[in-house]
Amino acid sequence: MGANCRSLASPASAVFEVGGISVQVSSHTDSAVELPSSLEPFRTEAEQADITMQVEWAPYLTELPDARVFDSGAIWRLYRENFGYRFDFAAPMFGDAPYKSLIIDEQFRQGTLRLSHKAFDRLAGEIAPLDYPLDELLIMHRLTQEKGIELHASGIVLGDGTGNLFVGHSGAGKSTTTRLWTTRDDVLVLSDDRIILRQTSPQHSSRSESEFQDCITSCGKTVDAEAGSRIFMYGTPWHGEAMYASPASAPLRRIFILEHGKGNVLTPLSSSQAIAELFARSFVPFHRHNYVEASLEFLQEIVDRVPVYRYAFEPDQRAVATILNLHD
Repeated sequence: MGANCRSLASPASAVFEVGGISVQVSSHTDSAVELPSSLEPFRTEAEQADITMQVEWAPYLTELPDARVFDSGAIWRLYRENFGYRFDFAAPMFGDAPYKSLIIDEQFRQGTLRLSHKAFDRLAGEIAPLDYPLDELLIMHRLTQEKGIELHASGIVLGDGTGNLFVGHSGAGKSTTTRLWTTRDDVLVLSDDRIILRQTSPQHSSRSESEFQDCITSCGKTVDAEAGSRIFMYGTPWHGEAMYASPASAPLRRIFILEHGKGNVLTPLSSSQAIAELFARSFVPFHRHNYVEASLEFLQEIVDRVPVYRYAFEPDQRAVATILNLHD
């Protein structure tokens, strides 16, 4: 975890952890700290958190007149505010004004989430302050401080406790690949769409350590003693068509850039080729050049440690056999 952790003491609070990064949300009302169903498997009992966030209600919210840094073109916009950032979230069902705003410091350690009474009064139903994409934005930006990166990928943990990462744009075959591997009894799927890579051990993660050990025990094998110094891959709540989303993690063994093809052809990639392919399939905040530079530096560390292949595959069990028979 990060070095600047804070106590979770609060009238009402909930904590979840994704990619080894824990987030605590607190409020004076229980409803304001309810986790959406997608985050429930990632709930943890950690006593400290990397990101702490207080939820508050406001009569209404207004859009900032200037200082816009980035517009997603969808429901959120990013602004520069004082010594940090402000994320505004707006959707037609809530009217023109933001229905919630997150104000957070530059290091993404501490923030305040403001909810609009005027917007939420338009709708009946449960309140989910941390609904997507706020949860992903928090983790994605904090990863820029933690030597980590989120990739458009499917993560498969093999019987020996190590992981293969299948990276690809939408339609490249991640969900298909996941379904092919799940016909085997000795695999664990971390996610079929988005995986986080970090240079860390699950021992630094309160939730994933037990999940990781459970995987190893169920597989009946032991990971090598040097696993703590390797790149680890983590499951996320943000699944694809196959709907796999696990809070577990595993040391990364190989990376495959997926593309449809014939003959199940594996082509080793050079360092520069691998970085370009991975960066094109990453989730990186592009609004600050230092975030981009940090991501590229970390990708260099990854490809220096982990072999990367382009994999032109056919959607049948021969694609799985090709990987199982691979000797680097």
